[in-house]
Amino acid sequence: MTEASTTQVTGEDPRLGAGDAAGTPEDPHHAKRWFVLAVIGLAQLMIVLDVTIVNIALPDAQRALNFSNGDRQWIVTAYSLAFGGLLLFGGRLCDLVGRKKIFIAGLVGFAAASLLGGISPNFDVLVTARAIQGAAGALLAPAALSLLTTTFTDAKERAKAFAVFGAIAGSGAAVGLLLGGVLTQYLNWRWTLFINVGLAVVALLGALAFLQAKVEDDGERPTLDLVGTVLVSVGLFAIVYGFSNAESHPWSAPSTWGVLVAGGLLLIGFVWYQTRTTNPLLPLRIVLDRDRGGSFLAMFITGAGMFGVFLFLTYYLQASLGYSPVRTGLAFLPMVGALMVSATVATTMLLPKIGPKFLVGPGMLLAAGGMAWLTGITLQSTYVSNILFPLLLVGLGLGVVFAPAMSSATFGVEPRDAGVASATVNTVQQVGGSIGTALLNTITVSAGTAYVASHVSATATAASLQGVAQVHSYTIAFWVCAGIFAGGSIICSLLIRPGVQVADPNAAPAVHM
Repeated sequence: MTEASTTQVTGEDPRLGAGDAAGTPEDPHHAKRWFVLAVIGLAQLMIVLDVTIVNIALPDAQRALNFSNGDRQWIVTAYSLAFGGLLLFGGRLCDLVGRKKIFIAGLVGFAAASLLGGISPNFDVLVTARAIQGAAGALLAPAALSLLTTTFTDAKERAKAFAVFGAIAGSGAAVGLLLGGVLTQYLNWRWTLFINVGLAVVALLGALAFLQAKVEDDGERPTLDLVGTVLVSVGLFAIVYGFSNAESHPWSAPSTWGVLVAGGLLLIGFVWYQTRTTNPLLPLRIVLDRDRGGSFLAMFITGAGMFGVFLFLTYYLQASLGYSPVRTGLAFLPMVGALMVSATVATTMLLPKIGPKFLVGPGMLLAAGGMAWLTGITLQSTYVSNILFPLLLVGLGLGVVFAPAMSSATFGVEPRDAGVASATVNTVQQVGGSIGTALLNTITVSAGTAYVASHVSATATAASLQGVAQVHSYTIAFWVCAGIFAGGSIICSLLIRPGVQVADPNAAPAVHM
């Protein structure tokens, strides 16, 4: 198979009828398999919950811990950056140490970090806890998917198991938004973190009771690419920190541009090193294919846009319009519902007929249109007139991008690269969210400050302008998101080849999430 022959999902996963290359489990119908699915599903729910559950609680947490608007994005970014930056490393650890051990380590780490975040007395402790949560999630996510794959080997049962797993992954964002609102409004913002302790303990007890450590075959195990892990993790952190630092320091300051340049050089060094090492963390053959490269870029942009709309629209609804946390969570549900519907239709009905090119590009244009529509918000806006329909349009567009891009990015790789390709999908989305959130937060804070400075007069004090300035800053962020989506549509449309891609029988199947 040539690396250019990217394949596409059409119909049932071809893995389901074939034996496992690494050896078939002793009993594919063992009685504990459905309990294993419950444990894995609970862990996956915990991971996806934390992408959104804290967003709804963020305004309350900011008031309680008294941190600035410039710092607020780190509560979101610390989790997504640690998760995305260490995900590939977590996948390698699963292969080296064992899936059960890494799964349990991830659960323990997630529970400990959630407890620390819940009792955090200040901003620094909360950010540290969120970063540890992300690192633990980077262990849990690949371990959970690997355990699911090795536990269910019967064709029909594996199809059911992956359907349940995919439903949890797809609905987790909506559950997180609503649950975050309920916990914040009726208990306390800290319970958006405490709840993970209970979920992790239940999952841990289930893992100890039902998971079995499988003995792998005697094939050569991969070695850990520690140098590559350090280069990419530090490089990504420097990029995110540089964008964040621009909020309080000018772009001309060495602490801003110097950090950004250092981050860029580290990432260039990572790419160079991946071509020299015998066991690269990310084999470049995976991303150099046009279809997969375009799909990874689409996931990166989707992550940046989704994180942006969740963060700034949450603040607009609560701080500007006075929504309660529960009402805020409910306000996002139509967008998530539209995303799930369009993703299902795009994957099952449209993708097998027209291929990814004419879904990803137009989907991004829909999302761009929705973000541009949202720029019409004011302090007098109403949900139905000014927010609902733009949110629906964004959700429809992101769903059309999300599912086809994920399938195209993970389908068609060689079997030896199937795991790392799947991990890369999550990585680029989380990293996109981290960089997008940092950049957009800097833009909004700067725009709000500039608006106040330019409109202060004898009759309009800085205090009286704060509300209008905040809404103005959100509209600037939405315009930037619209531009990012529009530019992404053009680039991805040029990269992804037209036509329906035919599956290569020698290629690894796509992983559905």
